[in-house]
Amino acid sequence: MASRISYLELDKAIILLIDVQGKLATLMHQHEELFARLQCLLEAANELDLPVLPVEQLPEKLGSTIECLSSYLPSDIVSKSSFSATGSEAFMSALKASGRGQVIVAGIEAHICVYQTVKGLLSQGYEVTVLTDCIASRKLASKDLALSRMQEEGAAIANLELVLFELMKDAEHPAFRQIQKLIK
Repeated sequence: MASRISYLELDKAIILLIDVQGKLATLMHQHEELFARLQCLLEAANELDLPVLPVEQLPEKLGSTIECLSSYLPSDIVSKSSFSATGSEAFMSALKASGRGQVIVAGIEAHICVYQTVKGLLSQGYEVTVLTDCIASRKLASKDLALSRMQEEGAAIANLELVLFELMKDAEHPAFRQIQKLIK
């Protein structure tokens, strides 16, 4: 089992956004709340200069990342067919090129692509934090099961507010006021 990290660090962390695409995204349990939390996450990443690595599952079939999030994303979105992003050479190359070892995970579906990606990242030595309020499945029970399994595998389980304050560390952080506004 992977060791727990003591603190997330802005210069070591990266946001991984998994498969929040097309019609599938609208089928998620409480999808409107999910979309709002993901938008907050991406706005905060921008404020904190935290890189975002988005992946899409077969975008030619499932569509692209939903519009309310796409404006926050870099243009180089990784396309994949494997459920785990770690099964994509393009993803692994992009992650390695980032030089980041702490992966903060958000996206869908929690019990399929998110779970398998987390498991793959952990097996390759990455420190993984899963944002409970930034992942979803069509059924809440599937999300709950996935969270339990990911925690058993060694992932840290947190919510968006906890992670943002952990990354800032101090109320004197230059982005503190902006982040505080975002999460209210």
